[in-house]
Amino acid sequence: MTSSIALFFLQADAGFFNIIVEKFNQGNDGGWMWPVLVTLILGLAIFLERIITLNLADINTRKFIVNVQEALQDGGIEAAEELCAKTRGPVASVFQAGLMRSHEGIDAAEKAIAAYGSIEMSFLERGLVWLSLFIAIAPLFGFLGTVIGMIQAFDDIEAAADISPSIVAGGIKVALLTTAGGLIAGIILQIGYNYCVSKIDRLIAEMEESSITLIDSIILLQEGKQIVAPSADSSDAE
Repeated sequence: MTSSIALFFLQADAGFFNIIVEKFNQGNDGGWMWPVLVTLILGLAIFLERIITLNLADINTRKFIVNVQEALQDGGIEAAEELCAKTRGPVASVFQAGLMRSHEGIDAAEKAIAAYGSIEMSFLERGLVWLSLFIAIAPLFGFLGTVIGMIQAFDDIEAAADISPSIVAGGIKVALLTTAGGLIAGIILQIGYNYCVSKIDRLIAEMEESSITLIDSIILLQEGKQIVAPSADSSDAE
């Protein structure tokens, strides 16, 4: 039964793919489906690259902060720097920049965190400008194909000196298919863009929140105070 269900979905997917190819060929009478397809492919390539990059940049921030605080308490600034250097992601990079300037004072550490945070933000948002461009031009290519299809329909009417449906149907069909193709490409890319933006916003929020925690931890270290509260196990052991 499982093989029958799998075969059904494979046949359904093949049928759907054949329909897409057929509609693409029908709408490509004026050649305007190709720009829409190229725009969609380029936009998806940027989206996939951003997803991979953002997933690599995403770490367990809360656990990392605790590890940095423990490293500060046990080994000082050098131990925390070494931990940040071994950890991937923008939060670790910002932490490392702040720790490297902490010996110059809290103000210098804060400035280093702010400056390096801006750099990391630009890295996270890299490529989104091009993705937004493809979102804008994909429907425009579709609308341009629509206008050309309508011109073709009126040219056919003029040549035949008749307005029967069979004469104008071809041009109107091309016009509608190119519009649909452009809108579908724009919708797909817009969803990907919004997903990337939401993930970037979350990473930036974590970066800003954790930076405040780092500054507080450095202040406690300089004042000789406890950074991490002793665990219940260690208290029981004492």
